[in-house]
Amino acid sequence: MPDLATARMLLDRLVAFPSVSRDSNLDLIEGVRGWLEAQGISAQVVPSPDGRKASLYAQVGPALPGGVVLSGHSDVVPVDGQAWTSDPFTVTERDGRLYGRGTCDMKGFDALALAALVLAKRRGVKRPLQLALSHDEELGCIACIPMIDAMAALPRASAVIVGEPTMMKVVTGHKGGMAYWLRVRGYEVHSSIMHEGVSAILEGAKLLAWVNEQNAANRAARPGPLAAMFNPPWTTVHSGQISGGTAHNITAGACEFGIDFRVVPGEDPDHWRQAFYAKVAEVEAEMQAVRPEAGIDVDERFVVPPLAPETQGAAEALARALTGDNARHVVSYGTEAGQFQVRGWSAVVCGPGDIAQAHQADEYLTVAQFRAGWDFMEDLVAGLCK
Repeated sequence: MPDLATARMLLDRLVAFPSVSRDSNLDLIEGVRGWLEAQGISAQVVPSPDGRKASLYAQVGPALPGGVVLSGHSDVVPVDGQAWTSDPFTVTERDGRLYGRGTCDMKGFDALALAALVLAKRRGVKRPLQLALSHDEELGCIACIPMIDAMAALPRASAVIVGEPTMMKVVTGHKGGMAYWLRVRGYEVHSSIMHEGVSAILEGAKLLAWVNEQNAANRAARPGPLAAMFNPPWTTVHSGQISGGTAHNITAGACEFGIDFRVVPGEDPDHWRQAFYAKVAEVEAEMQAVRPEAGIDVDERFVVPPLAPETQGAAEALARALTGDNARHVVSYGTEAGQFQVRGWSAVVCGPGDIAQAHQADEYLTVAQFRAGWDFMEDLVAGLCK
């Protein structure tokens, strides 16, 4: 019968696949599919449009509605430039911690979910347990959408547990997200006659000034009841990278930078999208009044819906019953729970590990949290057998 040792073996296997988001994850997905098949469980693979990556979903138990989805992602962030004290793609146990890239975010949960799927099959659950394993969560939580849509072929589950690290606390809300990459096209002239050219840097700075204005206004406003739960309790607008220009005495011909939004539940993400594009259009018009060749190209990287706390949500009730956690928890980062919820599933975030360890050198998951995650899975399966 699958147990904690099975989950630990699976964690070793999963971490050994260097499934960094910029690279293919097909080896991992094929490894998971093959292992499930060896346990008598068929899995459906959902390839990406270019065929370089894939997601996977599976089900055990009767073809009835009212089951539970365990949702995780297969990709991890890079280790480049990080000072690891052990091989990041080999799980190393020391001092009660399991070190390795993805042990916390979130292959620890994935391993537990895979072992739970086999446990559910062996015990003969009366309601189905489903697994959803996506790719590219670290690039924006959008590659899961075709997988979620494909899962419509299965009986609709009553609850989705997204196992991002929450220290096994029940997170019922998170912010949404939108990310854009802007390429500002100026017109180069000598800086002594800058009025005859268009500086991509100075025009881009108008958009960055707008970012600061939005943050100041949002911070000063009184938050609504949903927003008040978050830290910070307002929608934030951010830019973290910028490059541009050829020389100091030339008006910049190009400037590139990113702008992203983290939108609190209760606010319409489309409102922020429209406001952003309106400002871009305003600045672009000013640029083209000087040089028609100038302009701004916007690449929309992703849009992630927020997770809003549900009223009498099935996922929340289930997760609270399994964990005993009755406190209210929300987070300011985004997860795939929002994608499930906006498509009609009841969803929460609950998984082992501390988000503070995610993406770090010497990322780790404590043995105690891994064990707590397995206790959760055993109790979940027991409930599905009733």
